[in-house]
Amino acid sequence: MFSKQTKTPSKPATLAAAPAPVSTPLAPEAPKARPRVASLISDGITIEGGVVGDGELQIDGVVRGDVRVGRLTVGDTGHIEGSVYAEAAEVRGRVIGSVTAKQVRLYGTAYVDGDITHEQLAMETGAFFQGRSLKFQRPAAPAPAPQAAPAPAAQPVAAPYHADPLAAPPKPLV
Repeated sequence: MFSKQTKTPSKPATLAAAPAPVSTPLAPEAPKARPRVASLISDGITIEGGVVGDGELQIDGVVRGDVRVGRLTVGDTGHIEGSVYAEAAEVRGRVIGSVTAKQVRLYGTAYVDGDITHEQLAMETGAFFQGRSLKFQRPAAPAPAPQAAPAPAAQPVAAPYHADPLAAPPKPLV
């Protein structure tokens, strides 16, 4: 019943060599969006002409022309003579011209002489603003198309009416 079996020495286990990883060429990665650094027009710089871009711009110098950017900051020494168009505008310096932006913030040192068209407008005490504050008009939602309704019956057309101040008022059509 309990018989002694002779054990044969077992061969050391050999590990099967795992296949070497195959190097495949890497697929080109999409370029990572680098954070955009604000552009600066520093104090002492004057630009004659418009500035256009979709990034962020800080103006501490002078721009004589229209400015159309994504986000605008006019520093304490900044000065713009022209129209401003931006998603957001913060003004600490001077703007002589209209400002159009969704969000506008005028700090205590701001001087704006022109209309401001905006969705949101914030002004600190001490800010100078001369012009009109105009709220963006959001487009009205389109009305649902009416279902095919029968055409209204033709209305009788009244004869032309000539007002005579001394004459009796006309009788209504029935």
